[in-house]
Amino acid sequence: MDSNKKANLDNSPSRRKFVWGVGIVSAFAAIAAATGLPFFRKQAPANKKNTVKMLTEDGRLVEIDQSLISASKKKVTNTELQHWIKK
Repeated sequence: MDSNKKANLDNSPSRRKFVWGVGIVSAFAAIAAATGLPFFRKQAPANKKNTVKMLTEDGRLVEIDQSLISASKKKVTNTELQHWIKK
């Protein structure tokens, strides 16, 4: 029984060091995420320009350059949408 108590006392400082180390690393990660350091930001792919995803008449999803889209912003009604889709 005495050897078991000695083993626990001997491991105690290393456990404390481990807990302190985990605490410091997690504090650094929280501060870095809050301040927005560069290695936590997602960077947009450089090869994609201003594209818009649109649905074609036959139901395929395509990406179109935003400059090719006309400026008319008319809202589509439900009946127009139901008659537009080809099954």
